[in-house]
Amino acid sequence: MTEFKAPVEDILFSLDAVAGASRLPDWDGELAGEIIGHFAAFAEGVLAPLNAVGDAEGCRLVGGRVIMPEGFRDAFAQLAEGGWQGLTAPEDFGGMGLSPVIGAAVSEIFSGANHAMQMVCGLVPGAIATLLHYGSEDQQQRWIAPLSAGAALSTMCLTEPDAGSDLGRIRTKASRDGDVWRLSGEKIFISGGDQDLSDNILHLVLARTGDAASGVRGLSLFLCDRESAGETIKITRIEEKLGLHASPTCQMVFDATPAELIGTEGEGLKAMFTVMNHARIDVALQGTAHAARAGHIAASYADERRQGRKADGSPAVLSDHADVRRMLDEQQALALGSRAMCHIALVEMALGEKPELVDFLTPVCKLFASEAGIKAANLGIQVLGGYGYLTEYGLSQVWRDARITAIYEGANGIHALTIAGRGLRLKDGAGADAFTALIDRLADGDTEIAALAQIWNQWRDKVLAAEDPTPLAHDFARLTATLYYRAVWSRIAAAGASGPDTAKLRRLKDHVLAAPLPVRLP
Repeated sequence: MTEFKAPVEDILFSLDAVAGASRLPDWDGELAGEIIGHFAAFAEGVLAPLNAVGDAEGCRLVGGRVIMPEGFRDAFAQLAEGGWQGLTAPEDFGGMGLSPVIGAAVSEIFSGANHAMQMVCGLVPGAIATLLHYGSEDQQQRWIAPLSAGAALSTMCLTEPDAGSDLGRIRTKASRDGDVWRLSGEKIFISGGDQDLSDNILHLVLARTGDAASGVRGLSLFLCDRESAGETIKITRIEEKLGLHASPTCQMVFDATPAELIGTEGEGLKAMFTVMNHARIDVALQGTAHAARAGHIAASYADERRQGRKADGSPAVLSDHADVRRMLDEQQALALGSRAMCHIALVEMALGEKPELVDFLTPVCKLFASEAGIKAANLGIQVLGGYGYLTEYGLSQVWRDARITAIYEGANGIHALTIAGRGLRLKDGAGADAFTALIDRLADGDTEIAALAQIWNQWRDKVLAAEDPTPLAHDFARLTATLYYRAVWSRIAAAGASGPDTAKLRRLKDHVLAAPLPVRLP
C-alpha cells in the first residue's frame, strides 16, 4: 500500500496564492506552514498507519459501550497531548487561538490520513463555536476547556428514525423537571455517540420543546454529557456500514436524560447551524482529502507499473498512456480545485465581510468537493485495474469512506435545492450577486470563464422566473459548481504562472475547461 503523504505544499499554495489568506489580519504564513507541517508529520507517522487497521477491525459494542480499534486510544492521547483538539479554541480556555483557516488545513490532512478517527474528533471546533455564540458563561467555563484539552469529545444529535432531512419531524422531547430539562427519545446515525477515547462526551441534542405541530419552530438545542447522564443514555447499536468502519455510528436512546438549554428556547435550529455550517465545510474538505489520497495512490502506481510500449517501441509505464494520463489529470484537478474552492470560502468566512457570499458558497463547496472525492477514488480504482479492486492497495477503502460525504451533513440534493432557492432569493439575491463578483475577480479577464458566467446568469433568470424551481435545482447547482470550479482553476493557473509547476497547472486548467458542461444551455 502506498504510504500516506500529506499534500502540505499544495495546501499552502492554495491558501496563499489562490485564496489570499494573507488578507486575514492575524495571518502569519510562516507560522501556518510550520503548524501544518508539524501536524502532517504526526498524521503520517501516527494516524495514517491506523487507517487500514481500523477499517479491518472496526468498532465493537460491548456491554453498552463502544470499544475503538487497536491503537486508536494511544493515537488520540498523543493528539490531545499535542494540543490539536484546541487548535482554534480561545487561549482563555486553554486553546491555541489560531485561525480556523489553519484548523481547516489540519482537518483536511487528518481526514486524508484517517477519516474514521477524524469523524470522532472533528466536531469539537463546531461545538466550541456554538458554546461561544449561544452558551451561557457558566456553560462556556465548564465545557470549552475540556473540549480543548481532549478530556471530552462532542457529538451532534439530530437525526431520528422518522426525521432525516426533514427536521420538522423530530420527536425527541425536552420537558422541564424543576430546574433542569429532561430529554426523552431516540437518535440515530450519531457519529462518536460513544467511544473509549475521551473521558467524557458532550452531546448537542436538538429536541422538541413545542408541540408536535410546531415544526422547526418548536425545536431547541440542549447539551448533556455521558458522565452526568449515566444510564439515562443508552447505546442500543452501532451500524454496520459500507465504509468508515472505525467511526462508531450509534443509535442512542435518551431516557429522562438531564440536560441544559443552550441559547433561547425555540431557536435550536439556529444554534445548531453553527455546528452544521462548520461541519459542511469540513465534509467538503473530507472530499478533497479523498481526492488527493486517491490521486497520490494512482500516480505512484502508474509511474512504476510497466505496461505496453511507447510509440518508439521502448517499454512504457501506465502513466505514459494517454487515457491513464487523462484520469490522473482529472484526479489532480479535482483535488487542487475543490481545495481552493473551500479555502476561498474559509478565508471569506474568517474575514466576516461578506456573510451572504459565504452562505452561498458553503453548499456549493459541500456538493462539489464531496463528489470530487468519490469520482477521484473511482478513477483511481480504474487506473490500477484489477489491483485497484483489491483491498491491499487502499483505493477500495478510499472509495467506501468517501461515499458517505455526498449523503451526510445534508444530502447533496438538499444542497442543490438550497442553491437554487435560498441562495438566489435571500436578501434579494445578495449572495448570488456576491458570487458573480467573485467569479469576475477570480477569472480576471478570462474570456472562457466570462462566457460561462453569462450562461449561468441566463440560468439564474430562468430559475428565478420558474413557478416551481425544484425541477431545475439539480442542473443549476451543478452549473454553479462548474462555474466556480473553472473560475478557481483560472486563478490557480495564473497564481502558478511563475512557479516550477507552471506547465502542469496550465495543462490541468486546459483539461478542466475542455470538459463538457454538465447541463444543457437555457
